[in-house]
Amino acid sequence: MRRIRIVDAFTSRPFTGNPAGVCLLPAGPWPDDVWLGQLAAELNHPETAFALPLPAGAEADWEIRWFTPLVEANLCGHATLATVHTLRREGLLTGGPVRFLSRSAGLLTAWAEGGAGEDGEITLDFPAAPTTEVPIPAGLADALGVRPEATFRTGALGDLLAVLPDEATVRALRPDLAAIAALSLREEWRGVIVTAAAATGVQCGYDFVSRFFAPARGIPEDPVTGSAHTALAPYWAARLGRLDALTGLQASGRPGRVKVALQGDRVLLTGCAVTVLEATLHV
Repeated sequence: MRRIRIVDAFTSRPFTGNPAGVCLLPAGPWPDDVWLGQLAAELNHPETAFALPLPAGAEADWEIRWFTPLVEANLCGHATLATVHTLRREGLLTGGPVRFLSRSAGLLTAWAEGGAGEDGEITLDFPAAPTTEVPIPAGLADALGVRPEATFRTGALGDLLAVLPDEATVRALRPDLAAIAALSLREEWRGVIVTAAAATGVQCGYDFVSRFFAPARGIPEDPVTGSAHTALAPYWAARLGRLDALTGLQASGRPGRVKVALQGDRVLLTGCAVTVLEATLHV
């Protein structure tokens, strides 16, 4: 029988961070795509990850796919972190890095601290998403309820990055999600990232804040978006002139922290995870 887990990612406390479904599949062919999508819709979490073991000698250890409640995703950080957490708890890590083969983002590598049953930090090695400044799209200020200071495209990531004046504005944002969805479809965005520097004069333990909205993909607001930090990391490293590691706080209703570090054209994303549910699938 297949098992399903619900894992809260980029947090060390249950009911915070970003919940992900994790389904470790038996070796063999992939289940039907319709079934994968239906299970993700049934769970109704921002993302559900499915991992299929690959034979010895393959270029990776597992193939991984991610589904929102509506569509298959090209890249997902928090559900990948949740998958590594699950593999560690199941004793399926060998002590070295684990390699995932993805259909859109190529080979992804992860490292996990601690042994089976432990909950130490996990680091993901993802492709960086350099940002390119673009004019503020028509309708965006009305959809957000505030005019951004600047906007950037994020290349293959497919998001729009909007820089807001300050942390308080990011936290108080109440966007028109229907308008964001319409803009995303018109402009072919995956979603909209909003960000600002951490409030000055406060020893908060993070360098920048963000939120992420992808209503056209079935995710009105994502609690903690690992993949968005592949664009946030190079943007804030350049803006702050920091070559060392940075920490981002995603200031959603279920906040979480993502440590980021640039390594050439890659970004290391580090965080914790906690399992909140394990169950048996009967379909």
